[in-house]
Amino acid sequence: MISGRCAACKSQRRRCPSDCIFSPYFPANDPQRFAYVHRIYGGSNVGKMLQQISPYLREQAANSMYLEAQCRIEDPVYGCVGIISKLHQQIHNTEVELAKIQTQIAYHKLIQNPQVEAEESNFNVLPAQSNSMGQFQWPSQAPWFN
Repeated sequence: MISGRCAACKSQRRRCPSDCIFSPYFPANDPQRFAYVHRIYGGSNVGKMLQQISPYLREQAANSMYLEAQCRIEDPVYGCVGIISKLHQQIHNTEVELAKIQTQIAYHKLIQNPQVEAEESNFNVLPAQSNSMGQFQWPSQAPWFN
């Protein structure tokens, strides 16, 4: 037992026994931690879950329950899934941005070395076209309409 009662025993207004299942994971100096878990899972259910888990996994389970409860309180609809979704979207956006930057780098490398572009490119098959409108023939001026 840490000093006095743990946060769970204080919240439930009971005496904290020396072998309290909550005291290692819900210390008295952080009452909000147990309050979140209690609000989402219920104190009795948390105690049952911690007793069913091997002692070496209890700390991870308590931390996980706290994180999930905190996320569920902050975002009642999505909870942890909302955070995961936001992170997934950030990863996707970063991958798209990285692909754009890699394309720009490749483009600028080709501009700096035009001989490499002419040798490696298959796009030089068509003859160069002029942008002047003098060579353009409207359909009425085309020879097959006369």
